Amino acid sequence: MSADLAIYLQILWTGIAISSYYILFTVAFVLVLKVVHLWNFAQAGIMGTAFYAMYFAANTLQLSPWLVVLFGLFFTVALTVALEYFGLRTLRDRNSPTLTFFIFTLIFSEFISYLLTLIFGTEPLPLYRNILSPVRIVGNVAVSNWDLTAVATTVSLLVALWLFIRYHRLGKYMIAVANNGELAELYGINKKRVYLVSMIIAAIFAVAGMYLYGSHASLLPHTSTGLMVFAVSATLLGGMTSIFGAAAAALLLGLVQAFSVLFIAAQWQSFVVYAFLFGTIILFPTGVKLPRLRSNGLARAR
Repeated sequence: MSADLAIYLQILWTGIAISSYYILFTVAFVLVLKVVHLWNFAQAGIMGTAFYAMYFAANTLQLSPWLVVLFGLFFTVALTVALEYFGLRTLRDRNSPTLTFFIFTLIFSEFISYLLTLIFGTEPLPLYRNILSPVRIVGNVAVSNWDLTAVATTVSLLVALWLFIRYHRLGKYMIAVANNGELAELYGINKKRVYLVSMIIAAIFAVAGMYLYGSHASLLPHTSTGLMVFAVSATLLGGMTSIFGAAAAALLLGLVQAFSVLFIAAQWQSFVVYAFLFGTIILFPTGVKLPRLRSNGLARAR
């Protein structure tokens, strides 16, 4: 294997591994957008809560990794349920305009960010003190245990989500509500329950993504905002209502960012991603659409 080919393969593999948490954040964002019809900028606050809850569990309570994830999941889901019940549902009941939801979710994230800064400080923190991972060489490509965990976690969650949407009754309800919420209610589907389930699933993806990110790099309270912006970018590129199209777009953007190191300095990688996104939006204003999952009919969904 030539040296150049080995370099390309290494960048490709590393880009795929790093894109794993981008994909999870994007799926969390686009799922809520598709089903709840909400640009959920509160996701940044949810993501920050997930990380710092796990950080507290790992470093203060000294829990094992599985318990760390469960601890973070508990607090993140609890915050998500509170957000839905006392925030978003209240706004819907008042028939608030879209702009109100936009402002509310932004303020929510900013409030959580400042609260986390007050509690945990302004220093960048990794989830664990040692974020180095054992590495093995596979065909001249360095593959770390973190890489394998990240890819396996992302693929498993994507497959689980696909199976849930395809075969579980609640998953079919989600697609029905996404297609036409008013019609779905006529068939006896509880739209509020579907909204809550969608938010909880998004929270699960956010927790998984923040665990992978936090076990690989340090994080500040406002870092989650930048990660969410990446998810929004992938959502726009993927067609805005295509869950797996957005996931593919997140992978593509992650690989563009990874391969950009061959041409520019690392600090300019984000610029390349946004320049690529800007050009795509101009050429494909509704995104590059992939085939969409459809319900098997509302009557059968019942």
